[in-house]
Formats: sequence, C-alpha cells, structure tokens
Amino acid sequence: MKQVVIKWVKVTVNKVVNSIAFLPAVIAIIFLLLSFAMVEFDFSATGKNIKSNLHWLSLKDANTARSICSAIVGGILSLAVFSFSMVMILLNQAASQMSNRILGKLIGNRFQQIVLGFYIGTIVYALFLLSTIRDINSGIYVPAISTYLLIAFTITDIFLFIYFLHYITDSVKFETIIHRIYDSTKAEMNKKCLLKGDEVFTPDASEAIKILSYKSGLYQGFEKNGLISLCKKENVSVAFLQPVGTYLIKGTPILSVSFSESLPDNFEEKLHVLINIHRGQQISTGYFYGFSHLMEIAVKALSPGINDPGTAVISLHALGDLLAFRQGHFPEVHLRDEDGIIRVKVHEKSFGEMFADTILPIWDYGKKDRLIQKEMFNILTQLKLNSTEPLIDRLLSCVNAEKEKIQGNC
Repeated sequence: MKQVVIKWVKVTVNKVVNSIAFLPAVIAIIFLLLSFAMVEFDFSATGKNIKSNLHWLSLKDANTARSICSAIVGGILSLAVFSFSMVMILLNQAASQMSNRILGKLIGNRFQQIVLGFYIGTIVYALFLLSTIRDINSGIYVPAISTYLLIAFTITDIFLFIYFLHYITDSVKFETIIHRIYDSTKAEMNKKCLLKGDEVFTPDASEAIKILSYKSGLYQGFEKNGLISLCKKENVSVAFLQPVGTYLIKGTPILSVSFSESLPDNFEEKLHVLINIHRGQQISTGYFYGFSHLMEIAVKALSPGINDPGTAVISLHALGDLLAFRQGHFPEVHLRDEDGIIRVKVHEKSFGEMFADTILPIWDYGKKDRLIQKEMFNILTQLKLNSTEPLIDRLLSCVNAEKEKIQGNC
C-alpha cells in the first residue's frame, strides 16, 4: 500500500510540475505574498517614516494611486494576451509542420512560463494593492511604496515583453526546436550511457516465470532502487523483456523472474507497483524518445505537403551526432545490489536497433532527394569509422546506388 501511494504521489507531482500552469501559479502566489508584506510595511512605523522623509514617495491622492493600479492591470492583461497568442501560433505551426509530439517540449519551456508568471503576478499584486487604497485625509496611509514597486514591476514587464518578442521569434525557427530536442536527449544520454564497454543482455533461463503487463500502455521504466531492494529481499533476479518505449498490451510478458525459493503470493503485485506503464513520451524517461522526435520531424519535413528537405537535413545532423555518441557510450544493463549480485537485467536498444528505427525511415522518405543523399552519405561515412554495424555498410551501398542512378538519368 505504501508503494502504491508513493507511486501515485510521484506521478501526480510529475504531472503538476511539468504542466504549463505550475510555474506561473507559484510566481503568482509569491507576488500575492509580497503584496501582503509590502502593504504591511507601507502602514508600519518604518514605512511611514520613510514616506515622511522622502516626499517623492508619498502619494497624497488616493484616486491617483487607484488610477495607476487600474491602468497597470489593464495594460499588463493586454500584454499577457498578446504574448501568449504568439505562443499558440508557435504551437500550431510546430504541430502542423513538424510533429505534435514536440508540443510538450514547447509548452514546458521554462522561460515562457516565467514570463507568464511575472505578468499574472503583477496583475495579482496590482489588484490586491487596489483593494487596500482608502480615501483618507492624510496621504501617508496610501500605500505609496507598494505603488512605486508596482510601477517598477510594470517597467520590468515591458522589458520582458521586448525580450520575449525576440525569444519567440527565435523559437519559431525549426533549427532552434531541433537543437533543444538534441540538447535534452544528449543530457539524458550523459546521465544513463556511462559505460565505455557494451554489456550483453542475456535473458533468464526458460524455467523463469513470466510476469505479464498489468495494463496497456507505453513501458516507461521502473523504480530502480525499489526494484533492487525488492529483489534482494526476496532473493530473486528479474530480466525485462522489452526496452523502454515499447507499447504493451495488457497481458503481454514484460519481465521474467528467476528464483531459488518460492515467491510470496503478493510478489507480482509489488512488481507492478514498481513498473511504470502509462501514456505519453518524455525524453526524461527514455532518451530514445528524443531520437524518435527528431526522426518524425525529418519524415514530416520530407512529406509532399511540407516539402522541406532543409529541416530534414538539420534533424539528420542531430541524429548523426547522437548516434556517434551512442557508439562509444553504453547504458548499464546489469543492475547490482550492495553485495554486487545482479538483481535486474534491463533490455536496452542496441546501436543497430536505434540506427534502424531512426535513420532508415528518413532514407525511405528521402532517398530520391539529392540533399538527403548527400547528407546521408556524409553521416554514414563518419559513423562507419567507429562502428562495425553491417547495416551502415548496406545503407551506404544503397545511397551510392541511388546517387549513381540519378547521375545516370541526367
């Protein structure tokens, strides 16, 4: 029961943190708390003393303070609507011309969320400040310091908007989107592909029992520490039969368990809690999703409706660099406990499988395009230097054959 609750909390927290509303909500709350504190400071003895000594900080007319707050609320609200209308245009363009699976990457952009949060926070601050302004005889009780701070926030919003225009214009470029996917994928590979030598995945013997998928969905990995602890406690070893990112139908074998003694009745239920099967594709759960996204962008760019081989070439460059990194860096497939005993065997995609799943679809769509032929030959020639993968040689022969065929027709 404890593991079920922990898993639910992790999934829920992950969804909330990665949503577009999380960071703006946090920033808005900070601004709300700041407005409380500033109003209290304004009406404190220190605040009154500051306003008495600095006459330019004193707003003696409550109507002037209200007018400032009201004008700022209306102006920043318009600014926020305009700014994020541009974001929606970007998302629509990216979904129609690249791939709708990259929308999560664009929506989750932290800078856009910070700008939105600052806009909303300024509006919240101004509205709360507006409610504290009273018509009194002495202007010292008008929250002058808070009002001037609101003006400073507004000026900051204007500069943020100017930079946001530059930022969103740059974000529309397909090259920028591709490089962001590349950077995220490379970062995950740096975390997970730490070995210099390849570990061979060997499934458990046939007498091992098979554990079936408890629901349909994408296999997204497992809780590493929890699974190793469970296997050590029960003195068993498990071997996953599918790589991360595989779609599993309920009832499909997902792993095998080897044991020397009998298993407890609730062992399978404990395993299910530690295995993540859900929808959605996040590079943080499986770096191969980054490869798939780049491949989909290239294929979409080569479709007759888009016909943009230049974007496909940029994706091919990114894929070539990632594959080259994977040639010399390998993920750990044998996970051991504190005593050095192998408890978990992970099924990772080999270099050949990743190459076939990402490069071959691009070649299928772009084999008649001279730009693709040229860049494919360039990438394959470089990958061949440090690889014995026979598929590279076969594809390189196909590329040369297509080049000769076109040159012969000319």
